[in-house]
Amino acid sequence: MMKKKSISASNASLVLFLCQMISALDVPLDSKLLEELSQPPTITQQSPKDYIVDPRENIVIQCEAKGKPPPSFSWTRNGTHFDIDKDAQVTMKPNSGTLVINIMNGGKAEAYEGVYQCTARNERGAAISNNIVIRPSRSPLWTKEKLEPNQVREGDSLVLHCRPPVGLPPPIIFWMDNAFQRLPQSERVSQGLNGDLYFSNVQPEDIREDYICYARFNHTQTIQQKQPISVKVFSMDSLNDTIAANLSDTDIYGARPVTERQPVLLTPTGSTSTKVELRGNVLLLECIAAGLPTPVIRWIKEGGELPANRTFFENFKKTLKIIDVSEADSGNYKCIARNTLGSAHHVISVTVKAAPYWITAPRNLVLSPGEDGTLICRANGNPKPSISWLANGVPIAIAPEDPSRKVDGDTIIFSHVQERSSAVYQCNASNEYGYLLANAFVNVLAEPPRILTPANKLYQVIADSPALLDCAYFGSPKPEIEWFKGVKGSILRGSEYIFHDNGTLEIPVAQKDSTGAYTCVARNKLGKIQNEVQLEIKDPTVIIKQPEYKVIQRYGQVSFECIIKHDSTLLPTVIWLKDNDELPDDERFLVGKDNLTIMNVTDKDDGTYTCIVNTTLDSVSASAVLTVVAAPPTPAIIYARPNPPFDLELTGQLERSVELSWIPGDENNSPITNFVIEYEDGLHEPGVWHYQTEVPGTQTTVQLKLSPYVNYSFRVIAVNEIGRSQPSEPSEQYLTKSANPDENPSNVQGIGSEPDNLVITWESLKGFQSNGPGLQYKVSWRQKDVDDEWTSVIVANVSKYIVSGTPTFVPYEIKVQALNDLGYAPEPSEVIGHSGEDLPMVAPGNVQVHVINSTLAKVHWDPVPLKTVRGHLQGYKVYYWKVQSLSRRSRRHVEKKILTFRGNKTFGMLPGLEPYSTYKLNVRVANGKGEGPASPDKVFRTPEGVPGSPSFLKITNPTLDSLTLEWGSPTHPNGVLTSYILKFQPINNTHELGPLVEIRIPANESSLILKNLNYSTRYKFYFNAQTSVGSGNQITEEAVTIMDEGKMAMASRQVDIATQGWFIGLMCAVALLILILLIVCFIRRNKGGKYPVKEKEDAHADPEIQPMKEDDGTFGEYSDAEDHKPLKKGSRTPSDRTVKKEDSDDSLVDYGEGVNGQFNEDGSFIGQYSGKKEKEPAEGNESSEAPSPVNAMNSFV
Repeated sequence: MMKKKSISASNASLVLFLCQMISALDVPLDSKLLEELSQPPTITQQSPKDYIVDPRENIVIQCEAKGKPPPSFSWTRNGTHFDIDKDAQVTMKPNSGTLVINIMNGGKAEAYEGVYQCTARNERGAAISNNIVIRPSRSPLWTKEKLEPNQVREGDSLVLHCRPPVGLPPPIIFWMDNAFQRLPQSERVSQGLNGDLYFSNVQPEDIREDYICYARFNHTQTIQQKQPISVKVFSMDSLNDTIAANLSDTDIYGARPVTERQPVLLTPTGSTSTKVELRGNVLLLECIAAGLPTPVIRWIKEGGELPANRTFFENFKKTLKIIDVSEADSGNYKCIARNTLGSAHHVISVTVKAAPYWITAPRNLVLSPGEDGTLICRANGNPKPSISWLANGVPIAIAPEDPSRKVDGDTIIFSHVQERSSAVYQCNASNEYGYLLANAFVNVLAEPPRILTPANKLYQVIADSPALLDCAYFGSPKPEIEWFKGVKGSILRGSEYIFHDNGTLEIPVAQKDSTGAYTCVARNKLGKIQNEVQLEIKDPTVIIKQPEYKVIQRYGQVSFECIIKHDSTLLPTVIWLKDNDELPDDERFLVGKDNLTIMNVTDKDDGTYTCIVNTTLDSVSASAVLTVVAAPPTPAIIYARPNPPFDLELTGQLERSVELSWIPGDENNSPITNFVIEYEDGLHEPGVWHYQTEVPGTQTTVQLKLSPYVNYSFRVIAVNEIGRSQPSEPSEQYLTKSANPDENPSNVQGIGSEPDNLVITWESLKGFQSNGPGLQYKVSWRQKDVDDEWTSVIVANVSKYIVSGTPTFVPYEIKVQALNDLGYAPEPSEVIGHSGEDLPMVAPGNVQVHVINSTLAKVHWDPVPLKTVRGHLQGYKVYYWKVQSLSRRSRRHVEKKILTFRGNKTFGMLPGLEPYSTYKLNVRVANGKGEGPASPDKVFRTPEGVPGSPSFLKITNPTLDSLTLEWGSPTHPNGVLTSYILKFQPINNTHELGPLVEIRIPANESSLILKNLNYSTRYKFYFNAQTSVGSGNQITEEAVTIMDEGKMAMASRQVDIATQGWFIGLMCAVALLILILLIVCFIRRNKGGKYPVKEKEDAHADPEIQPMKEDDGTFGEYSDAEDHKPLKKGSRTPSDRTVKKEDSDDSLVDYGEGVNGQFNEDGSFIGQYSGKKEKEPAEGNESSEAPSPVNAMNSFV
C-alpha cells in the first residue's frame, strides 16, 4: 500500500491541502502559470500607519498590489473619496496605486494632513491598506527668553532646564559648548531623559558661561540652539571673606562651610510614581539623585528579578533599560541612591499594556467549487482587542450576502463555495493602543492538474544516501500524485519509498539499481498530466590510505599520505589543513597529488593535519597528528596511541543482533586497554556516529543488539594509556527489517485552549524509535465517568491534535498509540485531561465587611458552587476602592486595588486603608480562563485615626523678643482636627535644652506670634496636630531671636581687652601674687596662727554660685524666670567646657550649627541634620545658659 505522510482526519487533510495551494500561488515558481490564474488583489507594499513627511519634499504615499486581472486603485481621505483628478498637485504612478503629492512646486504639506486609505480592486474582490496618517514634521524655533546666571554654592545640586520646542517627531537633545564640543558627563553630571542637565553636586570646575542645549530634528535635518546658560559656583570660604570685609560679625552668623549630604532624588520626585509601557517596546526608567559624595544608583525589582538577557544600564546606571517588554515585566521597580551618609529610594510601578498582536492571522484560501474552508482571525492584547470583519472593504454586516458564508466571531466558515464566492476579507483587531488589519482572499478556482517541475530533470545522488525526486504540482481540486519507475513500469509502493504531500518521492537508501527514469502522474476530476525525471547513483568518495600519526625529530622531514577512490564521473579536489586552518605560506610545505611533505620540520609544525576531499556530491576527510621532538642522544622507546583496527566483518546477522569482529592495529609500545564501538544510522542520521558499547582490549569480537529499521555501519576505536586511535574504516552496512513500534509517545496531556475544545499533545518518537516507515499516531479520547465509546483518529507524525465541540471543562480519558506500516505499538496507558475552561457564572454571595481599625478591615463571603466555576478554581479576587474622604480633603482619582486569595478561601484582610474614609468593594471568583461576575458593591467606612504631620512649619519676622510661626494643616487629617500642640524650649551655646513650654492652639488657626522671648536666643519648636483619637507625628524647626547691639558692643570691647598683651601680663602677675600669699598663709597656719581672711570667707557665700543680676552684670547660674524651679543635679557645664553624656546627648552636629545651618533673609534658622534621629523635647526644667556674645564671636575664629 502506498503510504503518505498526511493526517487521516478529513478536516486536517483539507487544512494541509489549502496551505500547499497557498504557497503554490504566492511563490512564482512558474510565471506562465501565474499569468493564467485569476487571483483577487493582494496589497504588497504600503506606507507606514504613522507617516511623518518632510514638508520641503514631495509626499509619496505608497500602495502596491498584485492580482489577476491587475487591480485598479482608489483612495479615501478622512473617510471620504479622494478625487485626485481634481487636484493638480496630486498624481498616481502608472500601474500602481502610489500617490505623489507635489510640494516642491508650490504645494503646502500642511494642506494634505489627514488619514488616507488605498483600495485595490479587480473582478474577484477588493483589498484595502491600513489607515495611513500623514503629518508633516515640525522643527519650531526656541522662544526668546532672558536667562539669569545660575549662582550655586559649592556642593549643592543644580538642574539646567532645556525645555526644547515641541516638534514632530520629538527632537534629540544634547548639550554642547560654544566650540560645538559635547559637555563631558559622569556619575556627577548627566543628562536626563527629558533633556535637562543634572548636577548631583556642583564643583568649581563646573563654572562656565556656555552651557548650551541643542535640539536636533532628524526629519528636517535641522538643529535649534537654546541661549547659553551661565553657571557660577561660590565656596563658603570666599563668601565669608567677602561678607567679613563689608559687614559686621553679627551679619554672617549663619554662614556654613561646604559639607557632605545624604542623597535626595532630583527626578522623579516623591516616593512613588507610575509608568505604562506597551508590549514589545523599550522600557526606560530613570533616577537621578543629589548628594555629596556623589550617590551611586542601584536598581531592583520588588518580588522578582530583572530579566537577565534584556536588561541594560545606561547613563552611569541612572537609567534602567529593558528591551522587548512583556506583561511579565509589570511590577514595582525600586531605584536606590546611596552614598556614605545614607540612601534615598523611589518606587516606580510599571504596567505593561499591549497593542493588538496576532495569534492567528487570516490566511488566503484557494478552494475548488463545492469545497469547504475557514478564515480564522485571532489576536491578543491588553486590553483584549475586538474583532470585526469586512468583505471587499465593506463591513460584513452590510456587504452583499453570500449563502456559503457564515460569520462566527473570529471565524468565517465557508460551505459548498462557488466561483462567485471569491472575495477579499479584512480582519480588524483593535483596542485603545492600536489596531491590526489583515487582508485574506478566498479564491475559488477550477483548474486541471499542472506539474511545475521541469521535464527530464537530472538528479545525481551518492550510493546509500537518500534521493529526493521533486514533482511540484498545482490543481484545483487538489490532484492525486502517483509515481512509476520507467514509462511503462508499475506504480511504486512499499516501505522502501516515502511519498511527501508536496509530491516529492523519497528513496531513503538509494542503491546502484535505483538508477533510471521515474514518472510522476498528477490527476484530478478535471484532467491528468505526467512528468519524467532521471536519477543517477554515484559511487562514494573514499580515502583508502589515510594520513597516519607521526613523531618526527626536529629538522627532519615528514610526509602524510591521502590516497582516494572516487566515482569516475566526479572530479575531486584535495585540500590540506593544519589545526583546521590553511597551511602556512611556507615553501617547506609541499603538496603533491596524494601526499603532503614538510621539509626541515620545526617546533611550530607540531599539530593536526587534515586531508579534505570534495566532489560536487560528497565530502570526506581524515586527520593525523604530528608531534615534533628533540633528537635524543640515545635511541628511546616511543610510546604512542595505537593504530586503528582494521578488517571489520559482520557475521550472524539476525533481526535484532549481529556479531562484529576486527583485527587490532599496532599498540605502539603501550598495551590496548579497551575498544570502543560506534555506529552510524545511514537512514535517519547519516554522517553522525553514536556510541554503541565498549569491550576489553583482549577481546576482538562482540555481539551487538540492534533496533528495527536502521541502516547500520560500525567502526572501532582502540584505546591505550597514551590516547585513542583514529577510528577504523566503517564496516559494511546492515539494514535491519522493519517492525511494529516498541513504545508509545510520552508526556501525553489534554488541556483545552477554548471553552469548546480539547488540545491533546505528546512528545513524538525519535527517528529510530519508529521501527519502520510511515510513523503515525492513533489519538483516542472519551469523556470520563460517562458511558461513551472511544473516539479515535489517526494523524501523521505530529505532536498535537485538537478535539472541537466538547462541553466546557469536563474530564476526558486520553491515550496516544504509535503505529507504522507494520502495525501498532503496545496498548498505551490512559491519562486524564480536561476540556477548555470558561468564565465563572456566578458571583460570591453574602459579602460582609468587619472594620477592625482605621486602616484594616476583614471581608467575608460565601463560596460559589464548584459547578459554576467552569474551570480550575484559582481563588477569589477582592476589588476595593476609596469613594470619599470624610475629612476636608478628598481624593480626585479613584484607584481600584485588587487582592487575590488563592484556593477556596472565604475571607481575607484588607490592609493599608485610609482612616475616616468611605470605601466600596466587591468579590469575584477566578479560574484559569479569567474572572466571573462581581458581587454587588459593599460600602463601609473607616473610623478616625491620628492625623499626619502638619504640611509645613515656617518661622518668620524675628525680633528681640518675638517670633512669628506659620503652618499648614496636615495633608492627611485622617479625621476632624481638634487642635494643634506647640512645644518649645531654648538652647544655650553648649546645646543644652532649657525648660519646655507647651501651648494648645485652636484647629482653625494657621499662625501665631510668640512674645516675651529672650534676645539672641536659639529656640527649638515641636509642632503637631490632634484629632479625637490622639496626636499625630510632630515636625520640628529652630529659630534665633535678634541680638541686642549694645550687648554685642560690650562683648566686642571685652574681646579686644582680653587679647591685649598688657592685660595678659597683668593677669599673670596677679596670679603669681595670689600664689605667694597662699604659700605664706599655709606657713603661718602651720605655726598655729589663724589667718584673718578665713573668718570673712566663713561669713560670706561663694560669689560664683550667685545668680546673675541684670543690673550689675555679674555672671552666675541661669534659672527660669517664671517658675524658679531648682536646677537639676549635674546641669552645670564642667569647667573644662566638655558636656558629660548624662548631661546631654546633643552635639553641635545634631543641631546643624557650624555645619549646614544658615539664616534666611527674614532671620529664621535653617538647619540640616546629619542623619541622626531627631531629639525628643526635654521634659522638666533643664539648666540653660544665656548665649555669651564672646562665645558667639569666638565661634568664627
